Amino acid sequence: MAKAAEIICIGTELLLGDILNSNAQFLAKELAKLGIAHYYQTVVGDNPERIQKAVAIAAERSQLLLFTGGLGPTPDDLTHATLAQCFGVELVEHPEIIADMMRKFAQRGRPMTENNLKQAWLPDGASVLTNAAGSAPGIIWQPRPDLTLLTFPGVPAEMRLMWRDVAVPYLKQAGWVQQTLFSRTLKFWGISESALAEKVNHFFAQQNPTVAPYANHGEVKLRIAALADSEATAQALIQPVEQELRTIGGQDCYGTDEDTLASVVGQLLQQTQGTLAVAESCTGGGLGALLTDTPGSSAYFSGGVIAYANAVKVKLLGVETSALAEQGAVSALVAEQMAAGVRDRLETTWGLSITGIAGPEGGSNQKPVGLVYIGLANSRGVFAFEHRFGGQRGREWVRRLSANTALDHLRRMLLDVTHNNYY
Repeated sequence: MAKAAEIICIGTELLLGDILNSNAQFLAKELAKLGIAHYYQTVVGDNPERIQKAVAIAAERSQLLLFTGGLGPTPDDLTHATLAQCFGVELVEHPEIIADMMRKFAQRGRPMTENNLKQAWLPDGASVLTNAAGSAPGIIWQPRPDLTLLTFPGVPAEMRLMWRDVAVPYLKQAGWVQQTLFSRTLKFWGISESALAEKVNHFFAQQNPTVAPYANHGEVKLRIAALADSEATAQALIQPVEQELRTIGGQDCYGTDEDTLASVVGQLLQQTQGTLAVAESCTGGGLGALLTDTPGSSAYFSGGVIAYANAVKVKLLGVETSALAEQGAVSALVAEQMAAGVRDRLETTWGLSITGIAGPEGGSNQKPVGLVYIGLANSRGVFAFEHRFGGQRGREWVRRLSANTALDHLRRMLLDVTHNNYY
């Protein structure tokens, strides 16, 4: 059986759900990139007996154990002491760690309390896995020839830096990295997971590269992964599969990997030298937040109006009181007038609006929770789109889908602009 890694995350706060376990997700992805097999993950609280049991089980089925958490100065930071007990060795003080901690505290203008000295005591025989960003070092240790332990602090930023700068070079030098797993994720909006899966079903039986579907918050993803001797070879395996999937997906495929609908819209706006303003009701600024999450968005995003109250819709966006009286704030006509109004007021190429019922209350038989209208205005006209997202998944679900679907409508129209050369 091939050698495999196992992730053990230590911290009662993880078990209680107070902190999201992003460290396990990060390490799992990194192990996959390195082509290191990984079959188990464990979360255990700050309890020496339970930590020892978890280590005993993991050490019998895996050859590389990655620990996060429990390296700090407080009494519940027990990882190194417990690992020493597991393998019957003493803790040894490292003066160089103390010197490093004193230097870091001095640089920050803070006194180093005595309890920090605890972090300088490591299991006998372990090497220091340096922490350039924080005070708690990790270890690289082989307590027996067939077992390697790496420990990291629970602070994600510190752990990721240590992984990249120290752990990965060590694993490569130690022969753990034989092949590279490279993946590309295609992202889709406007099509369901089941509908997309039916279109690309024949890809799911492939072995290398593999294709797997995922869905979350209205977005569907296809992850293409190839295992090869080098990243370049893996990319070459992926390229024809990616091209065929893009062709099948058409405009439903909006981007890859780190792309977001907002970042793609931004790229298209810049390509067409367009600008955008938004008018939001039920999303309460969520659409603007998505747009400004992209660095450099000030080049094309002028701003927006959160028109939650009808009076604001009238005064700032020019929505007609008759439209509100006759059709209501949640209507195609009001969405159109909001989009046209914000485009006119902010003097932009595009105006994008959202009005709807996010819930959990406020719906009716005629206008249920989850009913949303999206308005889109440009020099060629004003358009409205009706969506019924349903209220069963909660208010945030409706708001999230509304904002991203609004961006998707704009994206598709911008693609038409690009292809047909009209503004």
